[in-house]
Amino acid sequence: MPSTSSPPAPLLPGWYTLGEPPQLIGSHCAGCGSHYFPRLATGCRNPDCSDSRLEDVPLSHNGRLWSFTTASYQPPAPYVAAEPFVPFALAAVELERERMIVLGQVVAGVDLDTLRIGMAMELVIEPVPAENEPAGRLLWKWRPAGAAP
Repeated sequence: MPSTSSPPAPLLPGWYTLGEPPQLIGSHCAGCGSHYFPRLATGCRNPDCSDSRLEDVPLSHNGRLWSFTTASYQPPAPYVAAEPFVPFALAAVELERERMIVLGQVVAGVDLDTLRIGMAMELVIEPVPAENEPAGRLLWKWRPAGAAP
């Protein structure tokens, strides 16, 4: 009997691709070349640019750890945290090609003492844990490049 379950869906549709490798989807200004994430619906935010021609583009899959911090307490709603709450890291990663900083959660299981400014990072897609809502939806995170999934 065929399965009636649908494939996992993105938690934030249109923010990232599910391909291999996954990529964030941003905007690129045709006038000045600036990149933005998340995508923009209106004109360029560069104060020296008056162009309104924006195109959706896949952004770099990897970059360098620019900064990071830990979330040592459970964030308030609407954030959905695992129960029991486990501290996690948030990373600011400078994308390889675009040289822009993008924030995101670091995958579970990364020893926070191993994170170093300047280390190579890569984008990954993970399902929301089963104990959380919406369980199974896909979410983007950062992990040290070359780390085991």
